[in-house]
Amino acid sequence: MTLMPNDTRRGFLGLVAGGCVLAAAPARALDQNGAVALIHRAVDEVYAVINSGRPAAQMLRDFEGIFARHADVDAMARSALGPVARQIGGAQFAEFKAAMQGYIARKYGKRFREFIGGRIEVGAARPLKSFWAVTSTAYLRGQNPMAVEWHVSDRSGRPRFFNIIIEGVNMLASEREEIAAMLARRRGDVAALTADLRQAG
Repeated sequence: MTLMPNDTRRGFLGLVAGGCVLAAAPARALDQNGAVALIHRAVDEVYAVINSGRPAAQMLRDFEGIFARHADVDAMARSALGPVARQIGGAQFAEFKAAMQGYIARKYGKRFREFIGGRIEVGAARPLKSFWAVTSTAYLRGQNPMAVEWHVSDRSGRPRFFNIIIEGVNMLASEREEIAAMLARRRGDVAALTADLRQAG
């Protein structure tokens, strides 16, 4: 199988999953049907936006809404910041979280045209460690089919996906590494990172 270039892989992952780079979490009350239903909902909503024909600015707002509904943004932000998340105040963390939510939506949402006409076929779910792994196959124009695995938990109080794996590419690890590098370039200044995230993407 011919693999996608890294930037296209990451664009697909981020656009469809909203950059869900979350920390692993137990799925106590969540069952197999609930995990699969979540992925169906998220995928359907993303492709509805992609094929809507709305202005780009409106589509980006729609993508951010999908991200907010189906991703545990709080856990994502804590995972991205690592130990730093425990060292800053609640207000500063909330500002970072909001900035990261918008950043992810803009970063990947701007690439929506690459995915027009594509589809994702959602398969079954299986228990994996303390969460559910939902299998799927992505079909994009001009690319070989790709196996995509979604990790789903309800630790936040309702089902959300917290990571996806596509052809060996771990979205959680990739985004965590990127945010860590951005923070390092700002010498650990979370306020500076937050300000830059508001403008980036």
